[in-house]
Amino acid sequence: MTNYLTSGEEASKPGYLVLLRHGQTAWSLSGQYTGRTDVPLNKEGRRQAMEGGKRLREAFPEGFGRGHIFASPLHRASETAQLAGYSDFETLDDLMEWDYGRAEGRKREEVAAALGHDWCVWDEGPETLPASLEGDWVCEIPDGKTMNVHNGPGETVEETAERARRVIAKVTPLLLAGHNVLLVAHAHILRVITTQWVHADPHSGRFLRLDTAHHSVLGYYKNDPVIVRWNV
Repeated sequence: MTNYLTSGEEASKPGYLVLLRHGQTAWSLSGQYTGRTDVPLNKEGRRQAMEGGKRLREAFPEGFGRGHIFASPLHRASETAQLAGYSDFETLDDLMEWDYGRAEGRKREEVAAALGHDWCVWDEGPETLPASLEGDWVCEIPDGKTMNVHNGPGETVEETAERARRVIAKVTPLLLAGHNVLLVAHAHILRVITTQWVHADPHSGRFLRLDTAHHSVLGYYKNDPVIVRWNV
């Protein structure tokens, strides 16, 4: 495992921005759009979070300093941070997952059936879905817990990208001061953050696969923002 820690004569170089996706949930396993619904980790997700933390400690053995760890307030992210061994984090609302609106809690094929044609959140966004899909309902997950699901208008990809840029603006001074920063959040928002890091169209996040409890590393190369490692 590559050790990304800067030290000695390299200490003045910018730090790395590390992205950790939360562990598996019942909905990530089933393929349901999971935005703002506070679905907890399942047993496998808790195991994945601990394994993901082990891989991170191998890559960053000196860890992340106080004030340099940020997590989404949604339970699946904050629990992942804790189980991974990074409990001293600050919650950041801008790290919440993309608000899928009318697609929330539904599978892609269910949305397609309601529309009568295929639909992709990256291409069309929740705002293109009919208002008839809005509402509130209760869903039971396999462990017997019930989840309150809200289907509202959701966020456009551009609105999600605006949040991503705010996250980058918040952590950039820490990175430029040579600190490594850890973000613990969700697949789609972390993919959008990555597009904004490299100044790409946020729609291109669809091409960045990020598995549960895997991490990626963003950094600089010759002053350009780059993807250093992906989906480790």
